[in-house]
Order: sequence, then C-alpha cells, then structure tokens
Amino acid sequence: MEIAIGADHAGFKAKIFLIAHLESKGYGIHDVGTDSVKSVDYPHFAHAVGKMVIDGHADKGIVICGTGIGVSISANKIPGVRAALCSTNEDAEMSRKHNNSNVLALGARSCGPPDLVAITDTWLNTAFEGGRHERRVNQIENINI
Repeated sequence: MEIAIGADHAGFKAKIFLIAHLESKGYGIHDVGTDSVKSVDYPHFAHAVGKMVIDGHADKGIVICGTGIGVSISANKIPGVRAALCSTNEDAEMSRKHNNSNVLALGARSCGPPDLVAITDTWLNTAFEGGRHERRVNQIENINI
C-alpha cells in the first residue's frame, strides 16, 4: 500500500516518527513535506496529500498539524477526499467502517507517539463496511452546492 503523508511545522516530528513506523511495516511512503520545524502554511501539504490520493498516486493519505483541524478542513476541499480527524482508535475505526475515509488527519499536540501508532494502525487495518454506509458516502460525494 502506498501512503502520502504531509505535515506542517507543528506536525513535523510526528510525521517523521510515523514514517519510520510505517516503513517498518512495509508501506510505501510519499513524503510531501514539510522538512523542518520552521513555520509553514499547512494547506499546501494537506492539498498535496489529498491530490496524491485522488490522482491515484497513493492509496491513502495522512495529514498532521498541531490540532489536525486545519489539515482536515484543507484536505476536504478536494473533491473525493474524505479526511477524518481522529484522536482515538474508535474514531479511526468508525471513520473507515462507516465513512470510508481516505485521508487520516492527526493532531500532533494531542497525540503522543503511542497514540499516533495505535490510531494510524487501526485506521489502516479497518475496512469499509459498505452496505447502508455506502449510500451515505455516495450522497456525500454527490453533494453539489
């Protein structure tokens, strides 16, 4: 599985930690930045991850900022991205089972390394249930404002 991952300065250390974990599990990683703790604007990295997922260059994406809120909002601006901000294993599981999320958003300030690993592993290892949930995901995809 190929995973695109990006973070702003607040999520940089968490991104580096997660990349090492994911590579140890055999995942292919596409790191879109940032490359330091120097202040940057998170929308650029969330957009790059979302585009990689939608364009088929990555199977799933992970975006990280201080709270996860900004990157989740930014990634969800891309049609077809279903970014879910998850701060617990249950959030991660349900975002996959019921919402077929394709981008995981994480808050580096609220999740320590053990939580980052547990949430990410749960998210990556949970399948979409389909069924009645598929109808709802399709409705989300077809909303035109």
